[in-house]
Order: sequence, then C-alpha cells, then structure tokens
Amino acid sequence: MSATELRVAIKQVATQLNQDYAGQPVLFVVVLNGSFMFAADLLKEVNLPCEVCFIRVASYQGTSSTGEVKQVLGLTEDLQGRHVVILEDIVDTGHTMRMLLDTLGAQQPASLEVATLFLKPECLQQEVQLRYVGLRIPNDFIVGYGLDFDGLGRNYPDVYKAV
Repeated sequence: MSATELRVAIKQVATQLNQDYAGQPVLFVVVLNGSFMFAADLLKEVNLPCEVCFIRVASYQGTSSTGEVKQVLGLTEDLQGRHVVILEDIVDTGHTMRMLLDTLGAQQPASLEVATLFLKPECLQQEVQLRYVGLRIPNDFIVGYGLDFDGLGRNYPDVYKAV
C-alpha cells in the first residue's frame, strides 16, 4: 500500500472521529511501538479537544503472534468518565485488543472505542468491536509505516508484504 492510500484511509478515520465526538474531549491511547506513525498522522486530522497518552504491549516474535500479551509500559491516566479511543496499528488475532479493552474498560470510561489502521478479519480469534477501521487486509505479514519485522522497517513510508 502506498503512502497515498494510507493517507486516504487515515483521513476517513479522522472524519468519522470528528463527527462522532464533535465538541467532546477525547483521550487517545496510542499503542506502541507500531502505532506511532498512524497516531501522528491521524491526530493531525482530528479537530477535537484531546489528550494523547501511550501504552506499550507486546505479543509478537518474528512474524508470528506468541498468543501471549504482555503489558510492558502501563497507563497512568484516570479513564473514569472519559471518552477513550485506543489507536492501534493493526488488529489481527484480537488478543492484544481484547486485553486492552478489558483492562481499560475496567476503569469505567464514558466510552471506549478502537481506531485501527489495519484489520485482518480472517485472523480474528477474539471478539472485538472495531468502530474505526482504516483498511481491511488479507492475512499477510506486512511491514512499513510503523509495522516492523524484528524491529526493522518501521520507517518505510509505504507498507509492504513480507516474503
């Protein structure tokens, strides 16, 4: 996918967020490391009063999900009564997102939604509600635009299928 295709998808997600949360303050929780480019470009298009914070989780080793989600860097913000949107680069198995939704939902936010740049519908193993999806893609391992292969490739402006 080209950088142009990514920009179009990101603008569509931002437009939806701007409409749905018009005038309401939102806390965006960016899932590191992969979501940093998506979050930066998306937030440039968001016209809402907002705060941004970061959480880091890990579940991948090489090109495969380990199936085990480890919370590496925790969230310190109080979510109770706030509109919260999790920004994720890619949802594939749904294990990470299920853990995040359960963990953050326990803090009783006013609303809790997910905005993901990529969704691999064929891979989902967990039931997760995804209100904001940039692109639905096949079950290929991809790299670029924040997504990596063992730490490499995050800086590519386009997204490539790893072979």
